[in-house]
Amino acid sequence: MSKKIKVEDLPTFDPAEHLKDDADIAAYLSLVIDEGDAGELAHALGIAARARGMANIAEQTGIGREALYKALRADSQPRFDTISRVCKALGVKLVVQPTRG
Repeated sequence: MSKKIKVEDLPTFDPAEHLKDDADIAAYLSLVIDEGDAGELAHALGIAARARGMANIAEQTGIGREALYKALRADSQPRFDTISRVCKALGVKLVVQPTRG
């Protein structure tokens, strides 16, 4: 007979713990952007910012830490300026590519 595992006994998965460098963050954000969900992009930027340290990202962007947490939730719609500043602080940039031809 197999032992039953309770959900509350499972470890919590935090994707921020797996984003170790610029390449990891860039790959993660690229996958999220490919999905096309703006809310998920905001959430993914928040995860990447936590991986780097939210206080550090707040300092580099000039945006308060609490304001960043609020702007980078899955249900938020951050301004492009906020996304751009966070990307710069993370050491990544958004790139536009043609989708046809």
